[in-house]
Amino acid sequence: MHSDAHSAEIIRADGAGPIVFACDHASCAIPAGYDGLGLSEDARRSHAAWDIGARDLALALSDAFDAPLVASRVSRLVYDVNRPLESPTAIPEKSEIFDVPGNHGLSDADRQARFDSCHAPFHSAISDVLDARDDAPAFVTIHSFTPVYNGVRRDVEIGYLHDQGDALARAALEAEQAAGRYRAALNEPYAASDGVTHTLRLHGEARGLPTLMIEVRNDLIDTPDTAREMATHLAEVLRQSLKSIAQPKEKSA
Repeated sequence: MHSDAHSAEIIRADGAGPIVFACDHASCAIPAGYDGLGLSEDARRSHAAWDIGARDLALALSDAFDAPLVASRVSRLVYDVNRPLESPTAIPEKSEIFDVPGNHGLSDADRQARFDSCHAPFHSAISDVLDARDDAPAFVTIHSFTPVYNGVRRDVEIGYLHDQGDALARAALEAEQAAGRYRAALNEPYAASDGVTHTLRLHGEARGLPTLMIEVRNDLIDTPDTAREMATHLAEVLRQSLKSIAQPKEKSA
């Protein structure tokens, strides 16, 4: 398998677990050629630049399931790999309270170059991993969200999101609510109508796989220890969910 080492990484490529994971916003790195996009250090490290804790969470889940993980190596402020080129938020000029000077006044050629160097290698890596499977694994993307966005506090702690296929998301929410540990909801704090399920749709939905996008409030996973603790919890939720959606198939066999 090949991926651009500067924009995507494949972890546990030969993992045989029942899930393939992706982490779209795993990194806040801005390649040197972009001159930091004109951002302050605080902005470059903020939730606007990446999903805080998501990579640590995804790595722990990859380990728990012996599952492949594809993670982006470039900040979403350079290019949001969870957006198609035509999306106005693929290369944002402003993200919440942060202006992004390096994204102002880009030509179509500039935008295409960022797509080619960030989006294309990331999604090629996911395709490579899925193409190598001779089964039909679930496809799960891992994200985090800020507790306060545009001045509004978010009460939900875990969101289970779906695109067209909702079986795995609904099963995960049911397992989560049965556990009774975290405040969880379906399609919160975002939904497919917000344009956040691009990666799910491009790979999981297109292949007819069970799909799920997990959003975790980042103050719950902002250290390696808390990310591992959350991974232990989510691994059990996912195990129960996969078993739940498989049961109808077993009964009809």
